[in-house]
Amino acid sequence: MTNLPVPYRVVARRPETADTVTLRLEPVADALGDFAPGQFAMVHCFGRGEIPVSVSSVQSTGGLAHTVRAVGAVSAGLCEARTAEVVGIRGPFGTGWELERARGRDVVVVAGGIGLAPLRPLILRALAEPEAYGRVNVLIGARTPADLIGREEVAGWRTAYTGVTVDRPDEDWRGDVGLVTDLLGRAHLTPSDAWGFVCGPEPMIRATARELVARGMPPDRIRVSLERNMRCATGHCGHCQLGPLLLCRDGPVVDWQRAEPLLSVREL
Repeated sequence: MTNLPVPYRVVARRPETADTVTLRLEPVADALGDFAPGQFAMVHCFGRGEIPVSVSSVQSTGGLAHTVRAVGAVSAGLCEARTAEVVGIRGPFGTGWELERARGRDVVVVAGGIGLAPLRPLILRALAEPEAYGRVNVLIGARTPADLIGREEVAGWRTAYTGVTVDRPDEDWRGDVGLVTDLLGRAHLTPSDAWGFVCGPEPMIRATARELVARGMPPDRIRVSLERNMRCATGHCGHCQLGPLLLCRDGPVVDWQRAEPLLSVREL
């Protein structure tokens, strides 16, 4: 890990939605250390600043991919970045999904909207080792079809079950409509002997984790990613504090047993 931004060049740019882009990056010189699925980098847009962004792909070349939604000056600048432009990367930071703890067991991955991006490396790793895990299930929810990311890639994943649902369909949508938790009944898993990995808006995380527990999944086998207000990545500024946790340091991935009492406190 380095405290100075390391230059990475944009080698590919893929629009995901009207305001979201995936940037594939390769190091200009030396690459940073290995990023684990679930960890994040501080991505620097020169002239604007830097923001924390979870890794959505890790390449053997040292390359990375980040999926960025334009919600502020820095993220908008990154979304505008073109092929051959250079950005700065610091990291890796934070905790990962620790997928290896689920070896030999069924897996259910639940993503809400852009929350699929930090889960993507975990899904690809599990699918690359089918003999190492039980049945792999991927459940994806979004507000509208236009808010779904990676639709072509998702369609090609060979899982035990992949379900996609939206809150508000358009006239061309032929899939499921409703909450992503509605898809849990179709997943192929034994909840009491499975692991769950969840990322998305906090209300969706709470609803999904509680439903998994209600179905018999132990809370300490549910991992959630809580990425609220991270700024410094070192635990010094306090912007990402959630009770006793500083999420840039103690998260963003934590187990539900630890997160549930904190997320149950209104406006914490």
